[in-house]
Amino acid sequence: MSEVEGLLRRCAPQILGALVRRYGHFYAAEDAVQEALLAAAGQWPSNGVPENPRGWLIKVASRRLTDALRSEEARRLREERAAALTPRDASVAPEPGVDRAPNEDDTLTLLFLCCHPELSVPAQIALTLRAVGGLTTAEIARACLVPEPTMGQRISRAKQKVRGVRFGRPDNWEERLPAVLQILYLVFNEGYTATSGASLQRADLAVEAIRLTRTVYRLLPADREVAGLLALMLLTDARRAARTDARGELVPLDEQDRGRWDKEAVEEGVALVTRALVGARGRAGPYQVRAAIAAVHDEADSYDATDWREILGLYDVLVELVPGPVERLNRVVAVAMVRGPRAGLAELEALGEDAAAIGHRVEAVRGHLLERAGEAEAARAAYEWAARRTLSLPEQRYLLTRAARLTG
Repeated sequence: MSEVEGLLRRCAPQILGALVRRYGHFYAAEDAVQEALLAAAGQWPSNGVPENPRGWLIKVASRRLTDALRSEEARRLREERAAALTPRDASVAPEPGVDRAPNEDDTLTLLFLCCHPELSVPAQIALTLRAVGGLTTAEIARACLVPEPTMGQRISRAKQKVRGVRFGRPDNWEERLPAVLQILYLVFNEGYTATSGASLQRADLAVEAIRLTRTVYRLLPADREVAGLLALMLLTDARRAARTDARGELVPLDEQDRGRWDKEAVEEGVALVTRALVGARGRAGPYQVRAAIAAVHDEADSYDATDWREILGLYDVLVELVPGPVERLNRVVAVAMVRGPRAGLAELEALGEDAAAIGHRVEAVRGHLLERAGEAEAARAAYEWAARRTLSLPEQRYLLTRAARLTG
């Protein structure tokens, strides 16, 4: 990503927030901001970045928006929606061209708007990546593996649903913060391990999720769960370079070259989760516990040196907080590392019907545990079953390779 592109992506949510705060009209303001960004992308590389890039963008976007609002159709729509869309604090935003930068709190306000409870999770993800992340419809469609027209309709419907929502942090914003963090976590997970496709990872999605979470952390530095989520992302993403080999094939954790891990990201993540946990009042939240687990992995000099007893203890805490199938499956692996593969297999059976929600990953873990227990034929069958059901080609090849090793 070029320096100009990075600057525009950082400015985009702040400019959009400034326009919506001043004018309302989220739908039209978003289009105006996109036009201003396109104008900047075409002019700045050759003419140079202006001294006040945010003021430049606000001025251009405001001009585009006011031009649109003067049209007959926009006037009609404005009359119909005036009562619903008049911002409560319209005077807070700076005038177009004024040197003072817009309040970065608008970024968090936009996140709350994009994670409105009336929107489905896919719509929340799409609107967040568009309005806050600054991604184009085509980029979001590729990231979510849907056709561009389909994604365009999804984003359009989402914007229609929130167009009557007044711009501003909702009164119950603390209740909506978990939804914001969940969306950022889902975006990161899809970037770190793609659910389908030819690549194991989508680095652009993971990086974007980290960038947006950093923004939330800057705005809410005292929130321990925000710090925990950022730490979790950094500690997990630190392993990215070592997760695939030169051919793009999956490299499991126990075979990764830890010298390729991002040490700066590990140090930052450990520092974040340590500050969130040490001396804090009350019980740690799920993201803090997940980050603590990731820290134990990342601080170990080798796979064999990993403190699995500590990890199991942390998973015991996590499944009390979030007794979901994914958390319980991850705990199964920790149980097997501490108490042996037979104990892990027993815990796996205890998942019962919940295992269906995780898809192929249950059988992949079963194959691993059966292989460790010396049941080669059963392990091979589990690997092959999982390989047939994953939509990720690197995962499929890895599982088939494991099965082939056990043939005969």
